[in-house]
Amino acid sequence: MDFRFTPQQQAFRQEIRDWLTAVLPRFQVGRDFAGVSEVESEDTRYSPAFSRELGKKGWIGLAWPKQYGGQGLGYIEQMIFSEEMALNKAPCGYHLPAERQMGPSILQFGSPEQKTFYIPKILAGETGFAIGYTEPNTGSDLAGLKTQARRDGDDWIVNGQKMWAGGSHFVDYIWTAVRTNPDAPKHRGVSVFIIPLKKTPGLSIRPFYTMAGSRMNEVFFDNVRVSHDSIVGEVDRGWYTVAHNLDFERSGIERVIHGTMLFNEVIELARATRIGGRPALANPVLRHRLAEVATDIAVGRNLCYRVAWMQNSGQIPNYQSSVGKLYTSEVGQRATNVYMQVLGLIATLERGSPHAVIRGKVVRKHLDAVANSIRAGTSEIQRNIIATRGLGLPR
Repeated sequence: MDFRFTPQQQAFRQEIRDWLTAVLPRFQVGRDFAGVSEVESEDTRYSPAFSRELGKKGWIGLAWPKQYGGQGLGYIEQMIFSEEMALNKAPCGYHLPAERQMGPSILQFGSPEQKTFYIPKILAGETGFAIGYTEPNTGSDLAGLKTQARRDGDDWIVNGQKMWAGGSHFVDYIWTAVRTNPDAPKHRGVSVFIIPLKKTPGLSIRPFYTMAGSRMNEVFFDNVRVSHDSIVGEVDRGWYTVAHNLDFERSGIERVIHGTMLFNEVIELARATRIGGRPALANPVLRHRLAEVATDIAVGRNLCYRVAWMQNSGQIPNYQSSVGKLYTSEVGQRATNVYMQVLGLIATLERGSPHAVIRGKVVRKHLDAVANSIRAGTSEIQRNIIATRGLGLPR
C-alpha cells in the first residue's frame, strides 16, 4: 500500500475544501424539515437541500461507474471526499446511507428497472434510505430475524418490527431484510425489500432515544402490502445482499474523523484545564494516554484507507472491513474514557448546562461510543469474521 496521495488527489482535496468554504454557510444545518427541531435532527446530519446541492455538483457516487451516472473516480478519491465532508461537518446524513450502501447493492443485485429508478435519484441527492435489519430479539444473530413476508398474488404482505432505524422519520425508503420462507434454514429464506416510508398503509414509526440523546426509531409493519418488484436480488437469497451491504457500512471513515475532531477540541481544552490546582497536562500519565489516543486515531485512519486502496486495486475487502470497524469503534470507547479522565467531573455536564465544556460533546460521545461497538455488527461478530475469513480458523 502506498501511503502517499498523488498530486491529483491532493488537488481534489483542496477543491472540496474550497467548495465547502463557499457553499456550506448557505445551509442552516438541521432545519430543512418543517416542524423538526435542531436537536431531533442531531444538529449536523440531515439536510436534503445540501444533498441536492452535492448532486448538482456531481459529487454523489464519485466511485460509481460512469455508465450509471457516477464519476468513475477511484475509491481513494471517494474516501478523501468522505473525510473532508466529515471534517467540515457537512450535513450528508440524508443521502449518505443510500450512496454508501444501498446504491452499490442495487448496482450489484438490483433489476434493470430498480437501477433506472433509484440510481439517478440517489446521485441527484433526491432520495434517502434508512436501514431496517435489527429486531427486538435479533441483533448480532441477524439471520434469526422474525419479520415475515408472505406472497399474495403479485404482492407481498409484510408483518413485523424493526429497531434502530435511524433517520427513518426523515427519509423516503427503508431497506429491510425479512423472512420470505419460514421453513428454510436461517441464512436462507431471507429477502431484501425496499419499502416506502411515507403514506404506506400499515407502516408506522415510533421514536425512542439512546442514552446519548440521539433519536432512533422502531418501524412497525402491520399487513403492509408491497409489490414483488420491491425485492432486491433473488427471493430467499437476500443474505448475500445483506452481507454485501454491511461490508460497505463497516468501511466508513466517519468514525475516525469525528474522533479526530473531538480529540483536537479536547487537547485545546486540556491545555487550559487545571486539576487539583495544577495544569491537567502536567500529569505525565494523562499526556501519555493522549499520545496513545493520537496513535490509535492515526492507525484507524490508515485501516480505513486500506479498504479503499484494496477496492481501487480490484480486490474485495471483507474481513479487512471488519478489522477497520472493530478497531475504530473500540478506539472511540478508549478515547472518550481518556477524555473523561483528563477533563474531570466537568466533562459529565450535558449540552444545555451553562458550565458544559465543548457543548457537552464529551459525555455525549462517551455514551454514544458504547453503541459504536454494537451497531453495524458487534465487536464479537467482527472478531468472528476476522478469525474465520481472515485467519482461516474453525468456527
